[in-house]
Amino acid sequence: MLSDAFRRQIERKIAEGIRLSRDEGLALLHSHDLAWLGYLANKVRQRVSGDYVYFNVNRHVNLTNVCTARCKFCAFGCDASSPQAYSMTKEHVLRIARQAAEDPDLRELHIVSGLHPEWPFEYYVDIIATVKEAVPRLHLKAFTAVEIHHFAKISGKSVEEVLKTLKAAGLGSMPGGGAEIFSPRVRNLLCPNKASGEDWLAIIRTAHRLGIRTNASMLYGHIETPEERIDHLLALRDLQDETGGFQTFIGLAFHPKNTELENQVVRVPAWEDLKMVALARLMLDNFKHIKAYWVMLTLPVAQLALAFGANDLDGTVSEEKITHAAGGKSERSLSIEQLVNVIRQAGRIPVERDSLYNIVKIYRQ
Repeated sequence: MLSDAFRRQIERKIAEGIRLSRDEGLALLHSHDLAWLGYLANKVRQRVSGDYVYFNVNRHVNLTNVCTARCKFCAFGCDASSPQAYSMTKEHVLRIARQAAEDPDLRELHIVSGLHPEWPFEYYVDIIATVKEAVPRLHLKAFTAVEIHHFAKISGKSVEEVLKTLKAAGLGSMPGGGAEIFSPRVRNLLCPNKASGEDWLAIIRTAHRLGIRTNASMLYGHIETPEERIDHLLALRDLQDETGGFQTFIGLAFHPKNTELENQVVRVPAWEDLKMVALARLMLDNFKHIKAYWVMLTLPVAQLALAFGANDLDGTVSEEKITHAAGGKSERSLSIEQLVNVIRQAGRIPVERDSLYNIVKIYRQ
């Protein structure tokens, strides 16, 4: 139970824009006063971005589910010998891109995939260059820091060389996946075969230095401790202080179905999801955008998260595969009309954006 003195202290800090400490973040994470947390986070959200709630028109492209990492929390990745395995050719990706571009409202392709054991780095460069040449108006948000680490490993190039090559080919920005939880303890247990938390942060730092904007994320609700959640947020906050290159933060609730943790972990309740949205808004004081990723939260919870500090709903997200492989029950895509209605129902102003958060259209009544 939080003391009245502690509540007054937090409320004063929030009102005056004073940064919260690690101990304060832990106390808030342990708090069960969800309404109060939402009230505080909503005040910060209002101050940062007013009543605008952002979304974009995007399509996901997952190049392959064949992956050498085989993380215990992943239901998407598999071995090449698996009956579920698939790998897209360049021609297949190009067909998807051209088909997607027939929608005049589409502005972004979100391209991520498993760590394929046989594809060379040149394959990924060719994908970016070919799609960009064929459909130059589309922004290509592609490849997590974990994938960049893999590309450096298989090519013998430095991370900086890999990023410069991809940027020259047409890479526009990077998603925030692969961050999971930075804790070495967690990563050694759940995903020892891919980039470490320190690697992730270093790669993102390099991307920001090269002018490549990125997102940030955290996967919560598996085996991490409250302290590891807070330390993860603080590491992101510190890096944002240093570079200013993060666009948005996405809290990703772990879906255990079809993973190695299915019989050990239960999906956290919506209560916890809303608490994490509020906590992110309160702790990440240098992030303008906090995303309620409806694919993982479900649309009703994502809509409710707009009252807990979130100001972004991601986008139309055609063909999402990773969350649904883990038993996600949300829709596989939404229309602009659906997103606009959900935002309006929450009493907010829908704002269509591009991948770099430039405003495309404000949907006023």
